[in-house]
Amino acid sequence: MASFLKRGKTWRYKISAKPKDITKSGFKTKKEAQIAAAEMESKLNQGILPHLKPKQFDEYFENWIEVYKKNVSELTKLHYQDSLTAVREYFGSRHIQGITKSDYQKFINDFGAKRAKETVTKLNRHVRACVRDAVDERIIPFDFTRNVTITYTVKAKSPEDKHLNYIDSQKLQREVYNRLDKGLVHYLILLAINSGMRYSEMVGLTRNDFDFKNNTITINKTWYYKPNVSPGFGPTKNFENRTIKMNKKVMTLFNELFDTLPSNIHKLVFYSPKSKNKVISNRYANDVLRGMLDDLKINRITMHGLRHTHASVLIYKKISINYVSERLGHKDINTTLGIYTHILKEMRQEDEENTIKLLDNMVG
Repeated sequence: MASFLKRGKTWRYKISAKPKDITKSGFKTKKEAQIAAAEMESKLNQGILPHLKPKQFDEYFENWIEVYKKNVSELTKLHYQDSLTAVREYFGSRHIQGITKSDYQKFINDFGAKRAKETVTKLNRHVRACVRDAVDERIIPFDFTRNVTITYTVKAKSPEDKHLNYIDSQKLQREVYNRLDKGLVHYLILLAINSGMRYSEMVGLTRNDFDFKNNTITINKTWYYKPNVSPGFGPTKNFENRTIKMNKKVMTLFNELFDTLPSNIHKLVFYSPKSKNKVISNRYANDVLRGMLDDLKINRITMHGLRHTHASVLIYKKISINYVSERLGHKDINTTLGIYTHILKEMRQEDEENTIKLLDNMVG
């Protein structure tokens, strides 16, 4: 509710608002002051705070990351910094209050011109979370990221291109066994095929994580291995620890390896003293993997593709989706279902045929 006061020959209005009251004077009549106050109150009801100082979008986003993303991993924080860089490069010193829906759509279009859908979606997710909080703080009156259309030009790899089929995974595994004497990286590839671990989880393993009595490996940390991140231990992706059962042959090979492997201050299994990040680099592991796949005349995949291969083989061999999800360390089963829908669809016809056979047998 506005209040009015006559000062000399002019009128002033005062409206109670946070963080501070809004006042304006110099009106010749009370009626003019009332009309102006009504217009201001209408803006306030719409979430517009005209008395706030304009804020640069990139500065607001940077501060938002510092305040709300304190407890995320270093790797996740790096992803937010990438999003901040994209915002800064496109919007420059523009104020968040002056950005419209069409401005933001043009930004997404520009960013997606040379990128894949997954990358653009991640950027939009980061920015939208920030903008929503700006709306809650009444910095801006509306969410200009709402209903944005995600545009991209780089076609993502199909699920089939990201993993090996059962036969090819057998060929690769046999070849890895034959090359274990050629370097520690081959043990890393062997572990990837047989465990389905993320790369950061594998290079974060220490000797104490291996239980050779029960043939299990405990996954309770990661290692920051990327070039632009300081090396060191970090939490698992979903901050959840797990212990997975391993086949005896692989565990026996690692038990024998530990007898000859030099020790290091971090007790890391895949330690590499020459590497900036102190572990076998993902790039080097991918190079070695590609070389083996080329020799075998198998389509190339990445180290992360071995994680997909592991899961795909388990699902193909009728291992329950619940166990596969637990073994991979997914947040929930819906994540697993979303990633491996293509395999489940492939198996549907076989399930349908088996169901009919079962029903036929029931009636003799």
